[in-house]
Amino acid sequence: MKPGFKFTLATLMGGLVIGLAVAFSVLVVRDAGYLEGVELNAYDWLVRAQPSAPDIESRVTVIGMTEEDIRKQGWPLTDATLARVLTAVLAHRPRAIGVDIFRDVAVPPGHDDFEALLTRNSRIVTVMKFGAGREAGVAPPPVLAHSDQVGFNDLLPDRDGIVRRGLLFLDDGDQVSYALSLQLALRYLERNGVSAQLDPPNPLHLRLGRTTFRPLEENDGGYVGMDARGYQILIDFQKAVTPIPTLSFSALLAGQVPPDAIRDKIVLIGYMAESVPDLFYTPSSSGLGAGRPMMYGVLVHAHMAGRLVRAALEGRPPVATATKHLEMGWIVAWGLLGGMLGLAMASPWRFSLMGAGGLVILGCIAYLAFLNGWWVPSVPPALAWLGAAALSTAYMSNQEKRQRALLMQLFSRYLSKEVADAVWEQRDQFMDGGRARPQELIATVLFSDLEGFVTKSQKMDPQTVMEWTNSYIDTMAQLIMDHGGLVDDYFGDGIKADFGVPLARRTDTEIRRDARNAVDCSLAMAGEMTRLNAFWRERHLPTAKMRIGIYTGPVIAGSLGNAQRLKYTTVGDAVILASRLESFDKESFAAESEGGLCRILVGDSTMRYVGEDYQAHKVGEATLKGRDDTIAIYRIIGRAEKTASESLRAGRP
Repeated sequence: MKPGFKFTLATLMGGLVIGLAVAFSVLVVRDAGYLEGVELNAYDWLVRAQPSAPDIESRVTVIGMTEEDIRKQGWPLTDATLARVLTAVLAHRPRAIGVDIFRDVAVPPGHDDFEALLTRNSRIVTVMKFGAGREAGVAPPPVLAHSDQVGFNDLLPDRDGIVRRGLLFLDDGDQVSYALSLQLALRYLERNGVSAQLDPPNPLHLRLGRTTFRPLEENDGGYVGMDARGYQILIDFQKAVTPIPTLSFSALLAGQVPPDAIRDKIVLIGYMAESVPDLFYTPSSSGLGAGRPMMYGVLVHAHMAGRLVRAALEGRPPVATATKHLEMGWIVAWGLLGGMLGLAMASPWRFSLMGAGGLVILGCIAYLAFLNGWWVPSVPPALAWLGAAALSTAYMSNQEKRQRALLMQLFSRYLSKEVADAVWEQRDQFMDGGRARPQELIATVLFSDLEGFVTKSQKMDPQTVMEWTNSYIDTMAQLIMDHGGLVDDYFGDGIKADFGVPLARRTDTEIRRDARNAVDCSLAMAGEMTRLNAFWRERHLPTAKMRIGIYTGPVIAGSLGNAQRLKYTTVGDAVILASRLESFDKESFAAESEGGLCRILVGDSTMRYVGEDYQAHKVGEATLKGRDDTIAIYRIIGRAEKTASESLRAGRP
């Protein structure tokens, strides 16, 4: 948090408004679909970042027709060859067989034997395709039409061509059709006593064993306006330590496949040759372009079937999504958090650190949620977080510029950089909105005035008067600033300066330093009067003498004026006494030599702090105008001359 930062109601409300505005802007952009691609890419990253799971593919085997098999068995694959493959698989007693090869028309020879094999074995499931758009549908084998040995193999690539969703049911208006993967999973689960049921809490949802599958809606997760027809779920593409076993047609027909690779498993038969266009991108694909890994369609269906069985038996459901309202609340929360924390950022590196830290935390939350089966949006909250933090930081930066300008206006241009920086860092201690908060301080006040200014100015033209006065004012104001003082006010040729404001002094050491600085400043001003008089003589201008009064005591510091014109000043007894000391017995002050060009009078309170360090003589005690009590008055002559032993005892060189 930046130094001096303080939450006020105004800044708090500003941060909340910024956070809400950015969050709702992100929600509008998201609802328009502009973030869907980025959110789906983030989902793919989460899929790839998952640790591999052991033995999740042990229930499925794939018999693939490779390029070598095509060369050996010929193309297209005949019904006779396909029947031989099915017979070889059935010999090893699998629980279910899926044939991911279209057979809507006969491919002789061996068609009658092939149909007879299908009708005798209910464990065999063949495929059909509904098709969509320009993609034509494909009918199932005629002999199995309208039977429960048919499953559709339609897959659902998203707009970017990646398959993330799978269908369990489709309704063409006449009948409900099952997906190939679901048909195979149900046959496998029969021996475990598991069947498809309606979920008791929600009869519209499918339940398999230990898992209920909630269908995807059109705006679930990162999707916007998705075609949600049918019963869709997100496919669990978690990597396995041991991938799905794949065997070739040739090895199977040659008797080179061990029985355990098939017994009691789901077996899928399909193409695994690049010459057959049955390849799909999945979240496991690392990127578009050459070399991007793709998955054969038969492997996608095998993957889905295996995960359905796992979900039913082990209770591992597909990735779930939160409701739309929860996702909106999640995004708004990050926007509000960014808006609030952005108020505390004072520099680009702090903003960068906070922004990066928030993104890391958000990424970790999204990743841990995904490991526990939840797809939590990460891109919209990240945008809300960074956008709100950036705008909030810019808002505070603008507010600080305005406050600093006001602060500098209050303390004038005669505020040293060191004091200005200290005032800015500790502004919350004495700033109250646009005004300086009144403070009771111990300060040393200095008043100076030129002797006979009015008389001399009447003998000069206006331009010369201003140049003559400004040369004096500029020189003395710079000396005050150099000695740590604040030029409080000008009045004609008079100057009022405060030592010990606006930051409160807490110790006697600090008060003593202010008093010494004021006296040192007055001596420097006296020296400058000698130089200024020489300068004025050279230009045939009048010379002058100067009176200075100094007093240390309590003052009240604050701002006077209205919103259009504020002035920081001090009032109190110390101010009055310093002014009275400057004008004390001014009629008797007559300069007789260069050494008499400046008279410096200090009160007894100041003398108590600086007496041992300066040559001074007591003028006397006097009752100053406006007071009943008396004070001792001292005239400062110069610095005290000390012996070497005294300097060592005082800790000074």
